[in-house]
Amino acid sequence: MKKITLLLFLFTFSLGYSQDQLLGFEPGETGSVGAAFGDFPAPVVETGTGTNTTQVLKLVGNPAGQPWQGVNLTLTSLVNLTTTKTMTMDVFSATPITFLVKVTGGTGGPAISAASASHTGGSTWQTISFTFTSSLDGQPTPANGTYSGFVIHAYWAPGAVTFFNPTVPTPARTFYVDNIKGPLGTPPVIPAPTTGAPVQPNRPPADVKSIFSDHYAPISVIGYSGGDDNTYNTSWCGASTTLVQIDGNNTNRITGLGCEGISFLAGRFNASGFTRFHMDIWTATPTQDKSFNFKFSNWNGTTGEANAYEYSANNSNILTSGSEETWFSIDLPLTAFNCINTPPGNACPSISDFAQFVITSDLGTVYYDNIYLHKNTTLGTEDFEVSNLALYPNPATNVLNVESTSTIEKVSVNNLLGQEVISITPNTELVTLDVSSLQVGVYVVKTSIDGNISSTRFIKE
Repeated sequence: MKKITLLLFLFTFSLGYSQDQLLGFEPGETGSVGAAFGDFPAPVVETGTGTNTTQVLKLVGNPAGQPWQGVNLTLTSLVNLTTTKTMTMDVFSATPITFLVKVTGGTGGPAISAASASHTGGSTWQTISFTFTSSLDGQPTPANGTYSGFVIHAYWAPGAVTFFNPTVPTPARTFYVDNIKGPLGTPPVIPAPTTGAPVQPNRPPADVKSIFSDHYAPISVIGYSGGDDNTYNTSWCGASTTLVQIDGNNTNRITGLGCEGISFLAGRFNASGFTRFHMDIWTATPTQDKSFNFKFSNWNGTTGEANAYEYSANNSNILTSGSEETWFSIDLPLTAFNCINTPPGNACPSISDFAQFVITSDLGTVYYDNIYLHKNTTLGTEDFEVSNLALYPNPATNVLNVESTSTIEKVSVNNLLGQEVISITPNTELVTLDVSSLQVGVYVVKTSIDGNISSTRFIKE
């Protein structure tokens, strides 16, 4: 009996010792609360209740939302689930609840893994353990690698393996979480380009539909609307996307296996009349037997995908040997895309209602930039001359300098809703903008020089 007791003690001690703080929702942490999904209300960080009066995350379930509703979190430090598969989290709830959690953005193992957790209710804080060793919601099992993201699905049925069979009930519920812990992981060395993506040609604004680019203004609205994603870092299928600066240029880095993308229902557009697709990518991963797929989801005026247009870059076309560690441009006619996901017996609809862009890749780490559709037209030097325009520092905290070799007639700053938050008419070559009052996020700076409008993104920290 003493031996058994000692072994249990050692096991408990070992488990407790392996749990390090990964996200506690306190000021100054590098981790963050990301986008909510499935009609889940935006979570709120507030002072805790009961025996926990630190900062905690308040989650309120939406009875009218999707069963899989929840929120994406970015961990302060990577969690290493190579050996130990168990994590812990403090939870407060007045009623018994069961929910699903996932680790995402994995490297060295499955990109995403899921586990369920339960709270017994009673208006108490409980430290809940959950182990990533079961195949839930169709995810691989077990977790095995390091992970940067964490997802909380507010609803899950005890003993279930899927959200749909049977349908998970979604009663009204409010609960709080804090102190997400697990074994610390060592950040992997992520190779990166030393120069930004190629400079893009000057195309007429009406001839470009930009999804992601500093060179062209984005479509009217990206994110921040019902059903839209606020960032490109979604939790669809396990990959993780981070906005980074490469040679002063905003660039997206996608890591992990699986897919990522963005929904832009508020900015959905008719692609008819556009003839080509463009995207710049960079990867250090050997491309042999790899693929990089991208697709536009066409909703055809409905509330969901009617069909999609997809292209697979692989060894036979674009991912040729020797393309590693260099920027290469993908510029394809739209006729090269394959129409997929059309209901049997139905003709492929027109490209009249693009509402979503998705990347699927097994390359691991890819940097990408300049995603847009265009009409294969450019402006001549007699029509438009690019001024030597610089924005610095970028990212900016308190001030943003806008400098040109020519007189800047007007400067405006717009958020990604398209709302103008700053507007001045300096008529000088150097403008200093006070951005200290802006909320953290990505903004578009529009400048008017010699009657020509240019748009550049900057990040407010």
